[in-house]
Amino acid sequence: MNLPNKLTLSRILATPVFLFFLVPGWFGQFLGIDQWGRYAAAAIFVLASITDLLDGMIARKRNIVSEMGKFLDPIADKLLVTAALVALVKTDNLSVWAVVIIIAREFIVTGLRIVAAGQGVVIAAGKLGKIKTTFQIIAIVAILIRDFPVSLILPWLPVGHICMGIAVVLTVVSGVDYVARNAYIIKRGQ
Repeated sequence: MNLPNKLTLSRILATPVFLFFLVPGWFGQFLGIDQWGRYAAAAIFVLASITDLLDGMIARKRNIVSEMGKFLDPIADKLLVTAALVALVKTDNLSVWAVVIIIAREFIVTGLRIVAAGQGVVIAAGKLGKIKTTFQIIAIVAILIRDFPVSLILPWLPVGHICMGIAVVLTVVSGVDYVARNAYIIKRGQ
């Protein structure tokens, strides 16, 4: 197994560890330090997100793109983000609608990629999708750390939830753009 695939696998394995520290009743309640569990979860989420950047960069730089990597990478990405979003619905009253919209877009994009792959077409991630992912990551981390350090100065400003709102808008816009740019694949497959 090459280094990019090991990084991808580490992201998959980090997901239950992330949840262990975040979900109430596990880490925080046992030790009485709920906020430290959230900080640990945020650190794990950030490190796992960094592996997402690194595995692709290393694979392209060393020209070691593999079928296993192509298979595992999108699963790892969606598993980590979906786990975080679902947990934040429980722990931070994150809007269920926001989570459903984000997950629905991922299903649509994944489905389109599967159809394209069946036709021998590889669809690369678009810039809007990458910006959307960046806002999702920022939003998740900000919510996890309860908007610290901004919350010290502006305790009324919900930075994480604002970023999540932007991420949801970008989710819709990038999803529509993605489908519009690749509609020919669906038409060709009829």
